[in-house]
Amino acid sequence: MSTKVIHNAGEQRYEIEVDGILAGFTQAFEAGDIVTFPHTVIFDQFEGQGLASELVAGALDDVRVRGKRIVVTCPYVTRFIDKHPDYADLRT
Repeated sequence: MSTKVIHNAGEQRYEIEVDGILAGFTQAFEAGDIVTFPHTVIFDQFEGQGLASELVAGALDDVRVRGKRIVVTCPYVTRFIDKHPDYADLRT
């Protein structure tokens, strides 16, 4: 299984693909240097494979590289950051 996290700026989201097939996304609304994460979805047929965690980690890594900060309203992203405090510094 090959996975890839993609920043789809046109759709205002990060997407995760599994073997070239869209498996889910996390919305990412940008306003200046702030990225707001309101919602994360992994499609039913891809659940239970750790893809949401991989997706959010990839999205937050990209946000960090681009020098932006985050606002989180998505419960999944909030729990992810609580479990991975090395991303907490990205919060505004």
